[in-house]
Amino acid sequence: MSLVKFRRRPWENLLSTDLLDLTPNSLFNDRMWLKRMDEPALNIKEKDDLFEIELAAPGYSKKDFKVTIDDGCLNISAKRSQTKDEKEENYTRHEFSYESFERSLELPDSVSDDKIKANYDNGILKFSLAKKEVAKKQKPKVIEIA
Repeated sequence: MSLVKFRRRPWENLLSTDLLDLTPNSLFNDRMWLKRMDEPALNIKEKDDLFEIELAAPGYSKKDFKVTIDDGCLNISAKRSQTKDEKEENYTRHEFSYESFERSLELPDSVSDDKIKANYDNGILKFSLAKKEVAKKQKPKVIEIA
């Protein structure tokens, strides 16, 4: 089994939840649709001996991520929050924000669970998933005919 990249609808990146028609009969009044729009972009590359996964998550720090493998799934989640307080003589301002996401990828049987590496740099979370020895693509062997 190979990892398959989710293909977004061509117009999805152009849509903003502020501009969507969220009336009860609207196509966009679907929590699953809106959740997909907020998921970070993901690239998956298959090479002879490994899979490479890149997940775009700018603004997070390493401590914000939780990555687990459970029942053959790579589960990636992140949470961050920010608060800002401003106190002046005649007013107090308190602002806060909270962001989170979750992504799960079913791993093929050819991935070695104990040889997965992760790195977060410049807003990109990168994974290197080594394939098991039997799953690596072998060069064709030439058989001499006697």
